[in-house]
Amino acid sequence: MLTTSSPVIIGPTDGEAVTLQTIGVRFMIPGADTDTRFSLVEHPMPPRGLAAPLHRHNREDEYSFILEGRMGALLGDDVVEAGPGDLVYKPRGQWHTFWNAGDEPARILEIISPAGFEQFFAELAPLVSGGAPDPDAVGELCARYALDMQPESVPGLCSRFGLWFPGVE
Repeated sequence: MLTTSSPVIIGPTDGEAVTLQTIGVRFMIPGADTDTRFSLVEHPMPPRGLAAPLHRHNREDEYSFILEGRMGALLGDDVVEAGPGDLVYKPRGQWHTFWNAGDEPARILEIISPAGFEQFFAELAPLVSGGAPDPDAVGELCARYALDMQPESVPGLCSRFGLWFPGVE
């Protein structure tokens, strides 16, 4: 199928953005613009911040392209670190998490395929804006997006990799 459309340029400050405690999300290309084939978000991350508890997606693959800084990731049993220009593939069904592995801010482009999961971030933002979110509300949100999450993994991840996450000493 041949489609015609006008060129689209997304500038460095275009798109709506939310903050999820230790990671930002700037919505750049929504799934509605790609016939749900993929979506693209940018994740700015503060130094040594853990992005999320250990989790796995049951419907989406994620591809993290590092623009600035260093990204560490636990992918299954493997620990990797990537820098500017590197692409890290996180396949659906694999337990994983990621973090800023450096002492400077990091920025990551995240391709999500198929699209749809980017809306999880939009729905999570108001739940975490006041501090620790209601576990039942987060559990319901995870269930709707077929996301398995292990919140109990956060203290061990912070200790093991020298990271910080709200509520963890």
